[in-house]
Amino acid sequence: MQRQFAAGEKRIVTEGRDQGTVVFPDADIKFYLTADINERARRRQAELRAKGDEANLTQIRKTIEDRDQSDRSRATGPMKPAEDGIVVDTTKLSIEEVVEKLLGYVEKNA
Repeated sequence: MQRQFAAGEKRIVTEGRDQGTVVFPDADIKFYLTADINERARRRQAELRAKGDEANLTQIRKTIEDRDQSDRSRATGPMKPAEDGIVVDTTKLSIEEVVEKLLGYVEKNA
């Protein structure tokens, strides 16, 4: 379904854990965003708190770890960077800094 949607587009950006390895293995540019587990948990907690949910940081971290392990070990489309993908560690970056960094790669490779 994702490939059908993208087939009608000249340029498209997609997001997901298997986009560069399974869904669009021939994409011109592929990013694999990563961050320290503690930072990921802190970000998720901030998202939940913004919605009024007082989520427990320890439980959030455990949930993320469990999902990552499940996604890395699944038989179909395991979570991993594409061999030709660009790994970007976002741990110490703001959303704006991440976008700027990604745009830099795209502009350099256009």
